[in-house]
Amino acid sequence: MKFEVSSAELLKKLQIVHGAVSSNPVLPILEDFLFEIKKKSLTIRSTNLETTIISKLDNVTADSNFSIAIPATILLNTIKSLPDHPVTIDIDEETFGITIKSQYGEYKLSGDKPEDFPKLPERDNVQTFELNSESLANALNHTLFATSNDELRVAMTGVLFQIDYNKIIFVATDAHKLVKYTIGNINSEESESIIVPKKGLALLKNALPSEGTATLSYNSKNIFIDFEGSSYIFRLIDAKYPDYNAVIPVDNNNVLSVNRGDFLSSLRRIAIYANKTTNQVVLNLSPNNVNISAKDLDFSNEANEDLGCEYDNEPMQIGFNAKFLIEMLNVLKTDDIRIEMSNPNRAGIIVPAEQIENENLVMLIMPVMRSH
Repeated sequence: MKFEVSSAELLKKLQIVHGAVSSNPVLPILEDFLFEIKKKSLTIRSTNLETTIISKLDNVTADSNFSIAIPATILLNTIKSLPDHPVTIDIDEETFGITIKSQYGEYKLSGDKPEDFPKLPERDNVQTFELNSESLANALNHTLFATSNDELRVAMTGVLFQIDYNKIIFVATDAHKLVKYTIGNINSEESESIIVPKKGLALLKNALPSEGTATLSYNSKNIFIDFEGSSYIFRLIDAKYPDYNAVIPVDNNNVLSVNRGDFLSSLRRIAIYANKTTNQVVLNLSPNNVNISAKDLDFSNEANEDLGCEYDNEPMQIGFNAKFLIEMLNVLKTDDIRIEMSNPNRAGIIVPAEQIENENLVMLIMPVMRSH
């Protein structure tokens, strides 16, 4: 059995699918790609049992239908090192020996039985809806950084997808910061909440096209995300997500409006002088001015800067973790932001001055109490 394919086209697909190949697999077969050819269409699959990635390549010149498991890293590195020209992959049906032929020479490696490769998760009893792929990428860009790394709080290591008929809400939190990203104008027949692991979503985020539509289907065990000939399948986290609405304060009458870039630059400088345990920076708010300061009493370090802003309420002083603030401002794209606060002991709400149409972003950051 053999097939011929453009090395550049194959490389594109291999780089997508390689994301789910395990470096330390529980089973040796998980170090492989599964190649399947049917009707001159090549499907490449990889899995680490939590994430499965599938990509298709059409119009492959093949002499028959077949499947084989091929060691992923050696194949990827071989194709990557070849210039763009046709390569022929020849497979011995009895020994699973593989010969890659290019205009430069031949490269031989051993494949594995396709039957040993894990079966695909079943798409049974799924609910399905469509989402603009750019909107999905926006949601992931704004939420993934806020997930927790604490394996004892397993629900918070993923992103909550709260599907609610005509909208979907994405939520991520690590108990210090929280992001809620809402996309409207969807059409779902269900209201359901699922938790998707962040590792798989990070791979998906980098693969999503800037145009087009992604189809999302989910059941009680998995979510299937399909676009442009690729499929991403993630095993859901089986846990209960905390009630995030309970921590979002209302009646935030103290509103600071400031240029995001200027505020971010100032925070980066001031954070150098902050205590390395708390990373605390203090915002002293007065009409049309915010004084940003930090102290590290252990080393007698301190710094402060004044920044012009829009603020017309009573003077107020509130402390935040500079590292978290910088992370949040980094993922925002707007020129100006608003920070809405009620009092120094309650969370601050960060929102962009202008929201994208049909999309709404709210970020929450817990205060750091003033150290004396």
